[in-house]
Amino acid sequence: MSIGYVALVLHAHLPFVRHPESDYVLEEEWLYEAITETYIPLLQVFEGLIRDGVDFKLTMSMTPPLVSMLLDPLLQDRYDAHLAQLEELAEMEIARHAQNGHMKYLAEHNAREFNAARVFWEKYDRNLVKAFKQYLDSGNLEIMTCGATHGYLPLMKMYPQAVWAQIQVACEHYEQTFDRPANGIWLPECAYYEGVDRLLADAGLRYFLTDGHGILYARPRPRFGTYAPIFTEAGVAAFGRDQESSQQVWSSEVGYPGAAEYREFYRDLGWDAEYDYIKPYVMPNGQRKNVGIKYHKITGKGLGLSDKQLYDPYWAKEKTAEHAANFAYNRERQVEHLHNMMQRRPIIVSPYDAELFGHWWYEGPWFIDHLFRKSWFDQGTYDMTHLADYLKAEPTQQVCRPSQSSWGYKGFHEYWLNETNAWIYPHLHKAAERMIELSKKEPEDALSWRALNQAARELLLAQSSDWAFIMRTGTMVPYAIRRTRSHLMRFNKLYEDINQGKIDSGWIEKVEAIDNIFPDINYRVYRPL
Repeated sequence: MSIGYVALVLHAHLPFVRHPESDYVLEEEWLYEAITETYIPLLQVFEGLIRDGVDFKLTMSMTPPLVSMLLDPLLQDRYDAHLAQLEELAEMEIARHAQNGHMKYLAEHNAREFNAARVFWEKYDRNLVKAFKQYLDSGNLEIMTCGATHGYLPLMKMYPQAVWAQIQVACEHYEQTFDRPANGIWLPECAYYEGVDRLLADAGLRYFLTDGHGILYARPRPRFGTYAPIFTEAGVAAFGRDQESSQQVWSSEVGYPGAAEYREFYRDLGWDAEYDYIKPYVMPNGQRKNVGIKYHKITGKGLGLSDKQLYDPYWAKEKTAEHAANFAYNRERQVEHLHNMMQRRPIIVSPYDAELFGHWWYEGPWFIDHLFRKSWFDQGTYDMTHLADYLKAEPTQQVCRPSQSSWGYKGFHEYWLNETNAWIYPHLHKAAERMIELSKKEPEDALSWRALNQAARELLLAQSSDWAFIMRTGTMVPYAIRRTRSHLMRFNKLYEDINQGKIDSGWIEKVEAIDNIFPDINYRVYRPL
């Protein structure tokens, strides 16, 4: 019998980026890259595990913006075209390197991967949500929800109705998508504040995740630290991130993804190839970009991109087996040590961004595959579990008040509230006040109903934590600023038009077509609690 649990948790999220008004927007490729490099490879791993009799258990969030984009026919069509372009370029690369043995080998490897993605994409009729749902239905995958648009909840807590809207709209969207209520929620950015647990309980949620210090600084201090969940006074379970297992993957200094054998993310054919050759595959204005074909490995620390050596997927895959074995070995020793101290079965919760596996760390899905296989066949110290199953098996936990926290820089709210992005919050707060005011209205006709619902959509989209995050990182900042401003301007126009009784039906039709998330939203979700 096992003496502990390990829970691998993946957070699958992308901001809602959809631009039917434009033929090409670079930021839409965030989704296309994640489909090719993360979501399809993960599903291929799941398929292989079930085929080989591995009854894997994994917890994964799928946020409403991501689910909405995966189900959107326009974005499905555009991904089709994106993948076709990749397949075409991969075949050209095979021909270009026909006389160079290793480069041809790499080009053929890339082509096989893109062709396999095409087969998988068409196998599920371009519906990856359906593909993930089958593993939810089989009990292998526990899918959580998140905030409706990944809004940073502690920075809107002065408006409980706005927090409630983020939670309730997400739960309704989850139930419509997966034909069942959500059990758990990945709090956006793992950001917790005291009192949000009551809203989670009212929405029917059973558990959430927080960073480790959110548990360690709880009151009273939890007896078992982060190695058992705690129940809040509202009856919701809080799971804390394990620092040791997280560091082995996340750390830029000692984490697995930095191994010399692994593929170099930052050196891409889009920048290496002759311009006339690559021009049809870069941006319409001719500007270079990453195209997703990479030939080099990390090679070593401190090297410039020009010093990188050629990649070999065979040796990289061997390295993932070594790293998965090391991860499993360390979890065995950790569980044994904790079990001896606790005299009960500990749980080690290891949460990561899903897009780390495959997109940023190309070999990440291979690592997950090896880890589940080694955990299933090669040890009996711990059970891999998902969080819902754990709560069924271990229903009794200590009651505490978690500490305010996030998994961001310094562990609190500084990354989302600083000199780069503080300007957005007075506008967001004013919009929240106005939306609460609008929620008390009763529509006079169908057009008023549409306007009120669209106002709710625009506020939710403006509240996405991704925009503040991007402003802080310093990448794609103009886009994040433009998105924040455009949603706020649309919201404010709707507010004024509704109050003046002069709703522009032609304009609102255009806005509904662009910002079409949550088609069944009810603006009354913002009514005072």
